[in-house]
Amino acid sequence: METTKGRLPRYRLLTGIDDSVFCERVSEALDLGYELHGGPALTWNGTTGYVAQAVIWRQDGPTPES
Repeated sequence: METTKGRLPRYRLLTGIDDSVFCERVSEALDLGYELHGGPALTWNGTTGYVAQAVIWRQDGPTPES
């Protein structure tokens, strides 16, 4: 089994407030080579929107270092 110490996981669920910072986090994951896994989920508390987006590592080889 390949060691993953110091590396990002193959599956990541990014969550946060629906703002440009969240979009930047998803974009950074895509730039690293992750792929979107399904569509985003959104919830609203009447004031603020919260989103979640799953990303997965499908490439051969280890994931990027954390």
